[in-house]
Amino acid sequence: MRKYLVLSLAVLLVFGLGTVALAANTATQTVTYQVDAINEISVSGDPSALTVSTATAGSEPDAVTDNSTTYAITTNETSKKITGAIDTAMPTGLTLEVNLAAPTAGGTSAGDVALSATAADLVTGIAQIAESGLGITYTLSATVAAGVVTSATKTVTLTLTDAA
Repeated sequence: MRKYLVLSLAVLLVFGLGTVALAANTATQTVTYQVDAINEISVSGDPSALTVSTATAGSEPDAVTDNSTTYAITTNETSKKITGAIDTAMPTGLTLEVNLAAPTAGGTSAGDVALSATAADLVTGIAQIAESGLGITYTLSATVAAGVVTSATKTVTLTLTDAA
């Protein structure tokens, strides 16, 4: 009987110490987090100069295009759109159009849109997306009424904004 008592005490001692050895002090922390609205748009650079220089006899001058630039977009919101505007109106007889490709995961391109000093919708129906390399195509067209126009520049502003 004494053997069993000694053995029982030994087992209790081992398991008791084991429990003490496994016990640890603990601490807790509360981590607060949030994700803010992210709405970013950028362009790859400026397009090449657009120069109208040819026409077919009896027709208006030939329009010229440039599709050498792209844009990138990141938004974690829904119901967004991209608008475009130029800083001042185009001279009489000249039209500058832009066409932005829609993101592959959603959105609708408005196609060729004549730019003016008033913002116009270029891409609508944009939802949560992170995509780059989306094409931008500029087209400059002139009528004969434009006459000869010396080199000038326009600043095009693309804005990612709420669709409403």
